[in-house]
Amino acid sequence: MTASSSSLLGSSRIGSRPTIPGLYSDSLNPTSISFSSNLRGLSLKSHQMTASSSSLWGSSRIASRPTIAGLHSDSLNPRSISFSSNLRGLPLKEMNNEEKRFNQEEEDEEENGRGREAWERTYADERSWESLQEDESGLLRPIDNKTLSHAQYRRRLRTATAARIQKGLIRYLYIIIDFSRAAAEMDYKPSRMVVVARQVEAFIREFFDQNPLSQIGLVILKDGVAHCLTDLGGSPEAHIKALMGKLGTSGDASLQNGLDLVCDLLNQIPSYGHREVLILYSALSTCDPGDILETIQKCKAFKIRCSVIGLSAELYICKHLCQETGGMYFVALDELHLKELVLEHAPPPPAIAEFAVANLIKMGFPQRTAEGVISICSCHKEAKVGGGYTCPRCKARICELPTECCICGLTLVSSPHLARSYHHLFPIRPFDDISPSVLKDLHKLPNNCFGCQLSLLNPGNLPGSQVACPNCKQHFCLDCDIYIHESLHNCPGCESLRNSKTISDMEG
Repeated sequence: MTASSSSLLGSSRIGSRPTIPGLYSDSLNPTSISFSSNLRGLSLKSHQMTASSSSLWGSSRIASRPTIAGLHSDSLNPRSISFSSNLRGLPLKEMNNEEKRFNQEEEDEEENGRGREAWERTYADERSWESLQEDESGLLRPIDNKTLSHAQYRRRLRTATAARIQKGLIRYLYIIIDFSRAAAEMDYKPSRMVVVARQVEAFIREFFDQNPLSQIGLVILKDGVAHCLTDLGGSPEAHIKALMGKLGTSGDASLQNGLDLVCDLLNQIPSYGHREVLILYSALSTCDPGDILETIQKCKAFKIRCSVIGLSAELYICKHLCQETGGMYFVALDELHLKELVLEHAPPPPAIAEFAVANLIKMGFPQRTAEGVISICSCHKEAKVGGGYTCPRCKARICELPTECCICGLTLVSSPHLARSYHHLFPIRPFDDISPSVLKDLHKLPNNCFGCQLSLLNPGNLPGSQVACPNCKQHFCLDCDIYIHESLHNCPGCESLRNSKTISDMEG
Protein backbone atom coordinates (compact mmCIF):
# COMPACT_ATOMS: atom_id res chain seq x y z
CA MET A 1 0.00 0.00 0.00
CA THR A 2 1.41 3.41 -0.95
CA ALA A 3 1.79 6.42 1.35
CA SER A 4 -1.26 8.10 -0.03
CA SER A 5 -3.44 5.08 0.65
CA SER A 6 -2.10 4.77 4.20
CA SER A 7 -2.92 8.42 4.72
CA LEU A 8 -6.42 7.66 3.55
CA LEU A 9 -6.81 4.72 5.90
CA GLY A 10 -5.43 6.70 8.79
CA SER A 11 -7.85 9.55 8.28
CA SER A 12 -10.83 7.37 7.45
CA ARG A 13 -13.62 7.55 9.99
CA ILE A 14 -15.48 4.50 8.77
CA GLY A 15 -15.06 1.48 10.99
CA SER A 16 -13.86 -1.06 8.50
CA ARG A 17 -13.69 0.29 4.95
CA PRO A 18 -13.22 3.74 3.41
CA THR A 19 -15.86 5.23 1.11
CA ILE A 20 -15.51 7.29 -2.03
CA PRO A 21 -18.15 9.97 -2.66
CA GLY A 22 -21.02 8.49 -4.72
CA LEU A 23 -19.70 4.89 -4.43
CA TYR A 24 -20.43 2.08 -2.03
CA SER A 25 -17.32 0.86 -0.23
CA ASP A 26 -18.38 -2.76 -0.75
CA SER A 27 -17.58 -2.56 -4.45
CA LEU A 28 -13.91 -1.59 -3.93
CA ASN A 29 -10.91 -3.17 -2.27
CA PRO A 30 -9.19 -0.53 -0.08
CA THR A 31 -5.89 -2.39 -0.08
CA SER A 32 -5.43 -1.72 -3.79
CA ILE A 33 -6.48 1.95 -4.01
CA SER A 34 -3.98 4.79 -3.98
CA PHE A 35 -5.94 7.71 -2.60
CA SER A 36 -4.93 11.22 -1.57
CA SER A 37 -7.40 13.34 0.40
CA ASN A 38 -7.29 17.08 0.97
CA LEU A 39 -3.66 17.46 -0.22
CA ARG A 40 -2.94 20.94 -1.48
CA GLY A 41 0.14 22.07 -3.37
CA LEU A 42 2.09 18.84 -2.75
CA SER A 43 3.94 16.76 -5.32
CA LEU A 44 1.95 13.55 -5.57
CA LYS A 45 4.23 10.85 -6.85
CA SER A 46 1.71 8.24 -5.83
CA HIS A 47 -1.02 9.80 -7.93
CA GLN A 48 -1.26 7.24 -10.72
CA MET A 49 -4.74 7.73 -11.98
CA THR A 50 -5.13 9.57 -15.30
CA ALA A 51 -7.21 12.69 -15.61
CA SER A 52 -9.76 10.96 -17.81
CA SER A 53 -10.56 8.27 -15.27
CA SER A 54 -10.76 10.87 -12.49
CA SER A 55 -13.25 12.88 -14.52
CA LEU A 56 -15.38 9.84 -15.23
CA TRP A 57 -15.40 8.59 -11.64
CA GLY A 58 -16.06 12.04 -10.27
CA SER A 59 -19.05 12.56 -12.59
CA SER A 60 -20.74 9.29 -11.64
CA ARG A 61 -24.20 9.80 -10.14
CA ILE A 62 -25.35 6.21 -9.69
CA ALA A 63 -25.83 5.32 -6.07
CA SER A 64 -25.48 1.58 -6.21
CA ARG A 65 -22.87 0.98 -8.92
CA PRO A 66 -20.35 3.32 -10.47
CA THR A 67 -20.53 3.67 -14.25
CA ILE A 68 -17.95 4.79 -16.74
CA ALA A 69 -19.52 5.96 -20.03
CA GLY A 70 -22.45 3.56 -19.65
CA LEU A 71 -20.46 0.55 -18.31
CA HIS A 72 -21.35 -1.15 -15.02
CA SER A 73 -18.64 -1.52 -12.41
CA ASP A 74 -18.92 -5.30 -12.79
CA SER A 75 -16.85 -4.96 -15.96
CA LEU A 76 -14.05 -3.10 -14.17
CA ASN A 77 -11.30 -4.40 -11.88
CA PRO A 78 -11.05 -2.16 -8.81
CA ARG A 79 -7.61 -3.54 -8.00
CA SER A 80 -6.17 -1.55 -10.89
CA ILE A 81 -7.75 1.81 -9.98
CA SER A 82 -5.75 4.75 -8.66
CA PHE A 83 -8.05 7.52 -7.47
CA SER A 84 -7.41 11.15 -6.56
CA SER A 85 -10.05 13.27 -4.83
CA ASN A 86 -10.21 16.95 -3.96
CA LEU A 87 -6.89 17.80 -5.57
CA ARG A 88 -6.39 21.51 -6.10
CA GLY A 89 -3.72 23.27 -8.03
CA LEU A 90 -2.90 20.26 -10.23
CA PRO A 91 -2.76 20.50 -14.03
CA LEU A 92 -6.15 19.41 -15.42
CA LYS A 93 -5.53 19.88 -19.13
CA GLU A 94 -6.05 16.24 -19.97
CA MET A 95 -9.17 16.13 -17.82
CA ASN A 96 -10.71 19.10 -19.63
CA ASN A 97 -9.91 17.63 -23.04
CA GLU A 98 -11.55 14.34 -22.10
CA GLU A 99 -14.65 16.10 -20.79
CA LYS A 100 -14.93 18.08 -24.02
CA ARG A 101 -14.63 14.91 -26.05
CA PHE A 102 -17.44 13.16 -24.20
CA ASN A 103 -19.63 16.26 -24.35
CA GLN A 104 -19.09 16.40 -28.11
CA GLU A 105 -20.05 12.73 -28.44
CA GLU A 106 -23.26 13.34 -26.50
CA GLU A 107 -24.11 16.27 -28.76
CA ASP A 108 -23.46 14.13 -31.85
CA GLU A 109 -25.77 11.44 -30.51
CA GLU A 110 -28.52 13.99 -29.99
CA GLU A 111 -28.03 15.36 -33.52
CA ASN A 112 -28.24 11.85 -34.99
CA GLY A 113 -31.59 11.29 -33.30
CA ARG A 114 -30.45 8.61 -30.85
CA GLY A 115 -31.04 11.01 -27.97
CA ARG A 116 -34.66 11.73 -28.95
CA GLU A 117 -37.61 10.48 -27.01
CA ALA A 118 -39.85 7.84 -28.58
CA TRP A 119 -42.60 10.31 -29.51
CA GLU A 120 -40.01 12.62 -31.11
CA ARG A 121 -38.59 9.82 -33.23
CA THR A 122 -42.10 8.90 -34.42
CA TYR A 123 -42.80 12.38 -35.77
CA ALA A 124 -39.28 12.70 -37.19
CA ASP A 125 -39.59 9.42 -39.11
CA GLU A 126 -43.07 10.18 -40.46
CA ARG A 127 -42.18 13.81 -41.29
CA SER A 128 -45.78 14.79 -40.58
CA TRP A 129 -45.04 18.49 -40.92
CA GLU A 130 -44.72 17.99 -44.69
CA SER A 131 -48.45 17.12 -44.84
CA LEU A 132 -49.42 20.73 -44.13
CA GLN A 133 -49.83 23.68 -46.46
CA GLU A 134 -51.22 27.20 -46.27
CA ASP A 135 -54.54 28.27 -47.72
CA GLU A 136 -55.43 31.68 -49.20
CA SER A 137 -55.80 33.29 -45.76
CA GLY A 138 -52.46 31.98 -44.49
CA LEU A 139 -53.97 29.32 -42.21
CA LEU A 140 -52.56 25.80 -42.08
CA ARG A 141 -54.63 23.01 -43.56
CA PRO A 142 -53.83 19.34 -44.30
CA ILE A 143 -52.90 18.32 -47.81
CA ASP A 144 -55.47 16.22 -49.66
CA ASN A 145 -53.15 13.30 -50.45
CA LYS A 146 -55.94 11.46 -52.29
CA THR A 147 -56.37 14.29 -54.78
CA LEU A 148 -52.61 14.67 -55.25
CA SER A 149 -52.07 10.96 -55.90
CA HIS A 150 -54.97 10.95 -58.37
CA ALA A 151 -53.50 13.95 -60.22
CA GLN A 152 -50.12 12.19 -60.47
CA TYR A 153 -51.83 9.04 -61.72
CA ARG A 154 -53.73 10.95 -64.41
CA ARG A 155 -50.53 12.62 -65.62
CA ARG A 156 -48.90 9.22 -66.03
CA LEU A 157 -52.02 7.88 -67.76
CA ARG A 158 -52.08 10.73 -70.29
CA THR A 159 -48.38 10.24 -71.00
CA ALA A 160 -48.84 6.52 -71.56
CA THR A 161 -51.82 6.92 -73.90
CA ALA A 162 -50.67 10.06 -75.72
CA ALA A 163 -49.55 8.03 -78.71
CA ARG A 164 -50.44 4.55 -79.93
CA ILE A 165 -47.10 2.80 -79.42
CA GLN A 166 -46.60 -0.87 -80.15
CA LYS A 167 -45.87 -2.82 -76.98
CA GLY A 168 -44.69 -6.32 -76.33
CA LEU A 169 -47.08 -8.86 -74.86
CA ILE A 170 -44.49 -11.54 -74.03
CA ARG A 171 -41.75 -10.15 -71.79
CA TYR A 172 -38.75 -11.89 -70.26
CA LEU A 173 -37.57 -9.81 -67.31
CA TYR A 174 -34.67 -10.37 -64.93
CA ILE A 175 -34.61 -8.37 -61.69
CA ILE A 176 -31.07 -7.76 -60.39
CA ILE A 177 -31.11 -6.88 -56.67
CA ASP A 178 -28.08 -5.41 -54.91
CA PHE A 179 -27.59 -7.27 -51.61
CA SER A 180 -24.09 -5.93 -50.92
CA ARG A 181 -23.16 -4.32 -47.61
CA ALA A 182 -24.63 -1.05 -48.93
CA ALA A 183 -28.10 -2.62 -48.72
CA ALA A 184 -27.74 -2.82 -44.94
CA GLU A 185 -27.85 0.99 -44.62
CA MET A 186 -30.75 2.22 -42.49
CA ASP A 187 -31.70 5.41 -44.34
CA TYR A 188 -34.78 3.40 -45.39
CA LYS A 189 -36.55 1.95 -42.36
CA PRO A 190 -35.77 -0.67 -41.18
CA SER A 191 -33.09 -1.12 -43.89
CA ARG A 192 -32.67 -0.85 -47.63
CA MET A 193 -32.68 -4.63 -47.99
CA VAL A 194 -36.06 -5.06 -46.28
CA VAL A 195 -37.66 -2.18 -48.17
CA VAL A 196 -36.38 -3.43 -51.54
CA ALA A 197 -37.58 -6.97 -50.83
CA ARG A 198 -41.01 -5.64 -49.92
CA GLN A 199 -41.26 -3.57 -53.11
CA VAL A 200 -40.03 -6.43 -55.29
CA GLU A 201 -42.71 -8.69 -53.84
CA ALA A 202 -45.43 -6.14 -54.71
CA PHE A 203 -43.91 -5.63 -58.17
CA ILE A 204 -43.88 -9.36 -58.96
CA ARG A 205 -47.59 -9.69 -58.17
CA GLU A 206 -48.47 -6.58 -60.17
CA PHE A 207 -46.26 -7.67 -63.08
CA PHE A 208 -48.00 -11.02 -63.52
CA ASP A 209 -51.40 -9.38 -63.13
CA GLN A 210 -50.70 -7.05 -66.05
CA ASN A 211 -48.48 -9.41 -68.08
CA PRO A 212 -49.88 -12.94 -67.66
CA LEU A 213 -47.90 -14.28 -70.64
CA SER A 214 -44.54 -12.97 -69.40
CA GLN A 215 -41.87 -14.49 -67.17
CA ILE A 216 -39.55 -13.20 -64.43
CA GLY A 217 -36.19 -14.31 -63.04
CA LEU A 218 -34.25 -13.07 -59.99
CA VAL A 219 -30.51 -12.34 -59.67
CA ILE A 220 -28.79 -11.05 -56.51
CA LEU A 221 -25.43 -9.29 -56.18
CA LYS A 222 -23.22 -9.88 -53.13
CA ASP A 223 -19.55 -10.60 -52.37
CA GLY A 224 -18.61 -9.36 -55.86
CA VAL A 225 -20.51 -12.26 -57.49
CA ALA A 226 -23.88 -12.53 -59.25
CA HIS A 227 -26.11 -15.41 -58.11
CA CYS A 228 -29.10 -16.60 -60.13
CA LEU A 229 -31.80 -16.96 -57.47
CA THR A 230 -34.61 -18.16 -59.75
CA ASP A 231 -34.81 -19.01 -63.43
CA LEU A 232 -37.38 -17.49 -65.75
CA GLY A 233 -40.84 -18.61 -64.72
CA GLY A 234 -44.46 -17.56 -64.41
CA SER A 235 -45.12 -18.45 -60.77
CA PRO A 236 -45.12 -15.36 -58.51
CA GLU A 237 -45.23 -17.42 -55.32
CA ALA A 238 -42.11 -19.37 -56.27
CA HIS A 239 -40.13 -16.17 -56.88
CA ILE A 240 -41.31 -14.51 -53.66
CA LYS A 241 -40.54 -17.59 -51.57
CA ALA A 242 -37.02 -17.83 -53.01
CA LEU A 243 -36.37 -14.13 -52.43
CA MET A 244 -37.55 -14.07 -48.82
CA GLY A 245 -35.44 -17.12 -48.04
CA LYS A 246 -32.19 -15.48 -49.20
CA LEU A 247 -32.30 -12.11 -47.46
CA GLY A 248 -28.84 -11.08 -46.28
CA THR A 249 -26.13 -8.56 -47.16
CA SER A 250 -22.37 -8.97 -47.50
CA GLY A 251 -19.42 -7.84 -49.59
CA ASP A 252 -19.42 -5.56 -52.62
CA ALA A 253 -21.66 -5.37 -55.68
CA SER A 254 -20.41 -6.19 -59.18
CA LEU A 255 -22.61 -4.68 -61.86
CA GLN A 256 -20.57 -6.26 -64.65
CA ASN A 257 -20.98 -9.79 -63.29
CA GLY A 258 -24.73 -9.28 -63.01
CA LEU A 259 -25.01 -8.04 -66.61
CA ASP A 260 -22.83 -10.88 -67.92
CA LEU A 261 -25.05 -13.43 -66.20
CA VAL A 262 -28.34 -12.06 -67.53
CA CYS A 263 -26.86 -11.67 -71.02
CA ASP A 264 -26.06 -15.38 -71.11
CA LEU A 265 -29.52 -16.27 -69.79
CA LEU A 266 -31.52 -13.94 -72.05
CA ASN A 267 -29.54 -14.90 -75.14
CA GLN A 268 -31.57 -18.13 -75.29
CA ILE A 269 -34.90 -16.29 -75.48
CA PRO A 270 -36.89 -16.58 -78.76
CA SER A 271 -36.82 -13.62 -81.09
CA TYR A 272 -40.44 -12.65 -80.40
CA GLY A 273 -39.73 -12.22 -76.67
CA HIS A 274 -38.85 -8.82 -75.25
CA ARG A 275 -35.68 -8.96 -73.12
CA GLU A 276 -35.56 -6.64 -70.13
CA VAL A 277 -33.46 -6.12 -67.01
CA LEU A 278 -34.49 -4.10 -63.94
CA ILE A 279 -31.64 -3.28 -61.53
CA LEU A 280 -32.25 -2.12 -57.95
CA TYR A 281 -28.84 -0.74 -56.98
CA SER A 282 -27.85 0.42 -53.49
CA ALA A 283 -24.05 0.76 -53.73
CA LEU A 284 -22.09 3.83 -54.78
CA SER A 285 -19.52 1.84 -56.75
CA THR A 286 -19.10 -1.42 -58.64
CA CYS A 287 -16.33 -3.99 -58.15
CA ASP A 288 -15.83 -5.47 -61.63
CA PRO A 289 -13.30 -8.00 -62.93
CA GLY A 290 -13.02 -6.43 -66.38
CA ASP A 291 -14.19 -3.63 -68.65
CA ILE A 292 -17.86 -2.97 -67.92
CA LEU A 293 -18.20 -0.80 -71.03
CA GLU A 294 -17.71 -3.90 -73.19
CA THR A 295 -20.45 -5.65 -71.23
CA ILE A 296 -22.79 -2.71 -71.83
CA GLN A 297 -22.15 -2.93 -75.57
CA LYS A 298 -22.90 -6.65 -75.42
CA CYS A 299 -26.26 -5.92 -73.78
CA LYS A 300 -26.98 -3.40 -76.50
CA ALA A 301 -26.08 -5.93 -79.21
CA PHE A 302 -28.40 -8.53 -77.64
CA LYS A 303 -31.29 -5.98 -77.64
CA ILE A 304 -31.62 -6.10 -73.83
CA ARG A 305 -33.38 -3.10 -72.34
CA CYS A 306 -31.74 -2.23 -69.00
CA SER A 307 -33.34 0.07 -66.42
CA VAL A 308 -31.84 1.08 -63.07
CA ILE A 309 -33.39 2.41 -59.87
CA GLY A 310 -30.79 3.80 -57.47
CA LEU A 311 -31.25 3.98 -53.72
CA SER A 312 -28.29 6.19 -52.83
CA ALA A 313 -27.08 8.66 -55.47
CA GLU A 314 -26.76 8.98 -59.23
CA LEU A 315 -23.92 6.99 -60.80
CA TYR A 316 -22.50 7.74 -64.22
CA ILE A 317 -22.08 4.08 -65.16
CA CYS A 318 -25.76 3.35 -64.42
CA LYS A 319 -26.87 6.37 -66.42
CA HIS A 320 -24.62 5.35 -69.31
CA LEU A 321 -26.05 1.79 -69.22
CA CYS A 322 -29.63 3.05 -69.49
CA GLN A 323 -28.81 5.50 -72.27
CA GLU A 324 -27.08 2.84 -74.37
CA THR A 325 -29.80 0.18 -73.97
CA GLY A 326 -32.89 2.43 -74.08
CA GLY A 327 -33.88 1.98 -70.45
CA MET A 328 -34.81 4.42 -67.67
CA TYR A 329 -32.69 5.58 -64.76
CA PHE A 330 -34.11 7.12 -61.60
CA VAL A 331 -32.93 7.66 -58.03
CA ALA A 332 -35.52 7.08 -55.31
CA LEU A 333 -36.05 9.86 -52.77
CA ASP A 334 -37.96 7.83 -50.17
CA GLU A 335 -39.90 4.59 -49.82
CA LEU A 336 -43.07 5.96 -51.43
CA HIS A 337 -41.10 7.29 -54.39
CA LEU A 338 -39.31 3.93 -54.69
CA LYS A 339 -42.66 2.13 -54.86
CA GLU A 340 -43.85 4.40 -57.67
CA LEU A 341 -40.63 3.95 -59.64
CA VAL A 342 -40.72 0.17 -59.33
CA LEU A 343 -44.39 -0.17 -60.30
CA GLU A 344 -43.83 2.00 -63.39
CA HIS A 345 -42.04 -1.01 -64.92
CA ALA A 346 -45.10 -3.28 -64.58
CA PRO A 347 -46.85 -2.13 -67.80
CA PRO A 348 -45.04 -3.22 -70.96
CA PRO A 349 -42.63 -0.63 -72.37
CA PRO A 350 -42.54 0.42 -76.03
CA ALA A 351 -41.21 -2.30 -78.30
CA ILE A 352 -37.72 -1.98 -79.76
CA ALA A 353 -37.79 -1.37 -83.52
CA GLU A 354 -36.20 -4.75 -84.35
CA PHE A 355 -38.88 -6.54 -82.32
CA ALA A 356 -41.79 -4.53 -83.72
CA VAL A 357 -42.31 -7.03 -86.56
CA ALA A 358 -45.46 -9.13 -86.14
CA ASN A 359 -44.82 -12.80 -85.35
CA LEU A 360 -47.07 -15.83 -85.26
CA ILE A 361 -46.53 -17.86 -82.11
CA LYS A 362 -47.76 -21.38 -81.51
CA MET A 363 -49.61 -21.73 -78.23
CA GLY A 364 -51.37 -24.60 -76.56
CA PHE A 365 -54.42 -24.46 -74.30
CA PRO A 366 -54.07 -27.42 -71.94
CA GLN A 367 -56.95 -29.03 -70.07
CA ARG A 368 -57.00 -29.51 -66.33
CA THR A 369 -56.43 -33.08 -65.22
CA ALA A 370 -59.02 -34.98 -63.23
CA GLU A 371 -58.82 -35.04 -59.45
CA GLY A 372 -57.36 -38.14 -57.85
CA VAL A 373 -55.24 -39.10 -60.87
CA ILE A 374 -51.59 -39.87 -60.09
CA SER A 375 -49.09 -38.62 -62.66
CA ILE A 376 -45.46 -37.53 -62.86
CA CYS A 377 -44.99 -33.77 -63.02
CA SER A 378 -42.60 -32.81 -65.84
CA CYS A 379 -41.50 -29.57 -64.16
CA HIS A 380 -40.75 -30.98 -60.68
CA LYS A 381 -39.85 -34.56 -61.73
CA GLU A 382 -42.01 -36.13 -59.04
CA ALA A 383 -45.35 -37.93 -58.75
CA LYS A 384 -48.35 -35.81 -57.78
CA VAL A 385 -51.99 -36.61 -57.16
CA GLY A 386 -54.68 -34.60 -58.97
CA GLY A 387 -54.56 -31.04 -60.20
CA GLY A 388 -52.23 -29.72 -62.87
CA TYR A 389 -52.68 -29.53 -66.63
CA THR A 390 -51.97 -31.79 -69.59
CA CYS A 391 -50.02 -30.53 -72.61
CA PRO A 392 -52.17 -30.93 -75.76
CA ARG A 393 -49.15 -31.94 -77.86
CA CYS A 394 -47.08 -34.40 -75.79
CA LYS A 395 -49.58 -35.13 -72.96
CA ALA A 396 -47.01 -34.21 -70.29
CA ARG A 397 -48.25 -33.03 -66.91
CA ILE A 398 -47.48 -29.46 -65.77
CA CYS A 399 -48.38 -27.64 -62.57
CA GLU A 400 -48.96 -23.99 -63.49
CA LEU A 401 -49.88 -21.71 -66.34
CA PRO A 402 -48.53 -19.89 -68.25
CA THR A 403 -45.33 -21.78 -68.94
CA GLU A 404 -43.44 -23.69 -71.61
CA CYS A 405 -43.72 -27.44 -71.81
CA CYS A 406 -40.49 -29.04 -70.57
CA ILE A 407 -40.88 -31.91 -73.05
CA CYS A 408 -41.94 -30.35 -76.37
CA GLY A 409 -41.30 -26.62 -75.71
CA LEU A 410 -44.85 -25.53 -76.59
CA THR A 411 -46.02 -22.29 -74.96
CA LEU A 412 -48.96 -23.17 -72.73
CA VAL A 413 -51.51 -20.54 -71.66
CA SER A 414 -55.16 -20.32 -70.70
CA SER A 415 -57.77 -18.27 -72.51
CA PRO A 416 -58.22 -15.77 -69.59
CA HIS A 417 -54.46 -15.08 -69.69
CA LEU A 418 -54.63 -14.31 -73.38
CA ALA A 419 -57.70 -12.09 -72.97
CA ARG A 420 -56.09 -10.10 -70.13
CA SER A 421 -53.04 -9.39 -72.25
CA TYR A 422 -54.96 -7.42 -74.86
CA HIS A 423 -55.95 -4.49 -72.66
CA HIS A 424 -52.50 -2.98 -73.35
CA LEU A 425 -53.30 -3.02 -77.08
CA PHE A 426 -56.71 -1.37 -76.67
CA PRO A 427 -56.47 0.83 -73.57
CA ILE A 428 -59.41 2.83 -72.24
CA ARG A 429 -59.26 6.52 -73.03
CA PRO A 430 -58.47 8.75 -70.04
CA PHE A 431 -61.58 10.22 -68.47
CA ASP A 432 -62.16 13.98 -68.66
CA ASP A 433 -61.93 16.20 -65.58
CA ILE A 434 -65.10 18.13 -64.78
CA SER A 435 -64.36 21.85 -64.93
CA PRO A 436 -65.18 24.09 -61.93
CA SER A 437 -67.77 26.01 -63.98
CA VAL A 438 -69.75 22.81 -64.53
CA LEU A 439 -69.37 21.79 -60.90
CA LYS A 440 -71.15 24.98 -59.81
CA ASP A 441 -74.32 23.93 -61.64
CA LEU A 442 -75.58 21.07 -59.47
CA HIS A 443 -78.66 20.47 -61.64
CA LYS A 444 -76.51 19.17 -64.51
CA LEU A 445 -74.50 16.77 -62.37
CA PRO A 446 -75.48 13.32 -61.11
CA ASN A 447 -75.51 12.84 -57.36
CA ASN A 448 -73.94 9.37 -57.36
CA CYS A 449 -70.98 7.71 -59.06
CA PHE A 450 -72.05 5.45 -61.92
CA GLY A 451 -69.56 2.79 -60.85
CA CYS A 452 -69.81 2.41 -57.05
CA GLN A 453 -73.08 4.36 -56.60
CA LEU A 454 -71.56 6.39 -53.77
CA SER A 455 -72.38 10.07 -53.41
CA LEU A 456 -70.31 12.55 -55.40
CA LEU A 457 -71.19 15.39 -53.01
CA ASN A 458 -69.00 16.60 -50.19
CA PRO A 459 -70.38 17.65 -46.77
CA GLY A 460 -72.65 20.64 -47.25
CA ASN A 461 -73.93 19.32 -50.63
CA LEU A 462 -70.89 20.75 -52.38
CA PRO A 463 -69.76 18.93 -55.53
CA GLY A 464 -66.63 16.79 -55.08
CA SER A 465 -63.89 15.88 -57.53
CA GLN A 466 -65.18 13.69 -60.35
CA VAL A 467 -64.43 12.65 -63.92
CA ALA A 468 -66.55 11.71 -66.93
CA CYS A 469 -66.09 9.13 -69.69
CA PRO A 470 -65.65 10.87 -73.07
CA ASN A 471 -67.76 8.20 -74.81
CA CYS A 472 -70.74 7.44 -72.58
CA LYS A 473 -70.60 10.74 -70.59
CA GLN A 474 -71.14 8.92 -67.30
CA HIS A 475 -69.58 10.41 -64.16
CA PHE A 476 -67.24 8.50 -61.84
CA CYS A 477 -65.44 9.21 -58.58
CA LEU A 478 -61.65 9.27 -58.36
CA ASP A 479 -61.36 5.78 -56.86
CA CYS A 480 -63.47 4.25 -59.65
CA ASP A 481 -61.38 6.10 -62.24
CA ILE A 482 -58.20 4.41 -61.01
CA TYR A 483 -59.91 1.03 -60.61
CA ILE A 484 -61.35 1.10 -64.14
CA HIS A 485 -58.05 1.99 -65.82
CA GLU A 486 -55.74 -0.20 -63.73
CA SER A 487 -57.81 -3.30 -62.93
CA LEU A 488 -61.13 -3.50 -64.76
CA HIS A 489 -59.94 -2.20 -68.18
CA ASN A 490 -63.57 -1.71 -69.25
CA CYS A 491 -65.87 1.27 -68.77
CA PRO A 492 -69.13 0.22 -67.03
CA GLY A 493 -71.03 3.01 -68.77
CA CYS A 494 -69.87 1.97 -72.25
CA GLU A 495 -70.54 -1.71 -71.51
CA SER A 496 -74.07 -0.94 -70.32
CA LEU A 497 -74.78 1.02 -73.52
CA ARG A 498 -73.42 -1.82 -75.61
CA ASN A 499 -75.57 -4.35 -73.80
CA SER A 500 -78.68 -2.19 -74.07
CA LYS A 501 -78.14 -1.81 -77.83
CA THR A 502 -77.72 -5.57 -78.20
CA ILE A 503 -80.96 -6.22 -76.32
CA SER A 504 -82.86 -3.64 -78.36
CA ASP A 505 -81.56 -5.15 -81.61
CA MET A 506 -82.66 -8.60 -80.49
CA GLU A 507 -86.13 -7.34 -79.58
CA GLY A 508 -86.43 -5.40 -82.84
